[in-house]
Amino acid sequence: HTKEFGHGTSNVKFLQGNIDKLDELSLAPNSFDLIISNCVINLVENKTKVLADVYKLLKPGGEMYFSDVYSNRRISKELQANPVLWGECLSGALYWNDFLRTAKKVGFNDPRSVKNNPITIENKAIEAECGDLQFFSVTYRLWKIDALEDACEDYGQAVAYKGTMENNKNSFDLDDHHNFPTKKIMTVCGNTYLMLQATRYKEHFEFYGTWDTHYGI
Repeated sequence: HTKEFGHGTSNVKFLQGNIDKLDELSLAPNSFDLIISNCVINLVENKTKVLADVYKLLKPGGEMYFSDVYSNRRISKELQANPVLWGECLSGALYWNDFLRTAKKVGFNDPRSVKNNPITIENKAIEAECGDLQFFSVTYRLWKIDALEDACEDYGQAVAYKGTMENNKNSFDLDDHHNFPTKKIMTVCGNTYLMLQATRYKEHFEFYGTWDTHYGI
């Protein structure tokens, strides 16, 4: 990376640890712009602690961007105790609504889905164990923004993407239902406005409107 990005010296530091013990790594609170994770939280028993620890580490306006496995219903304790299913990233999956409740409980209001895909189980024995359970791979964005509300409230605001992000010259996708074509003025809810205005994306957008009038949900 030093060679690829033209740095004189390395600006990368590696730490080894467990995501369920972030509080033991001597990391400074409110110091991270971005925390990413890929298919790890389903393997952790105390998922609430993981999200709470991440929230503490992020700067105001910081983001957790992560992909994990979710289920369409709560998984029984019997299946959770199955080490094979746990190791296959299935029986530790988060029930979709429990995840949303937990994220909001620790401070991540208005979680945004980026993409989701169904997970097919090719092993017949494992499929039989899971029964009617359905699993999904979902990528989420969680923002540490105190002013986010728990619903999309309308304040008559709008934004326009400048087209200034590398590899996103023509448009920018914030999540799976917000695409911003370059230079097109688009109305947004207050939460979306903040996800662009109170974060690292601010310089890439023009912002219109105030918070003076609330028009409802």
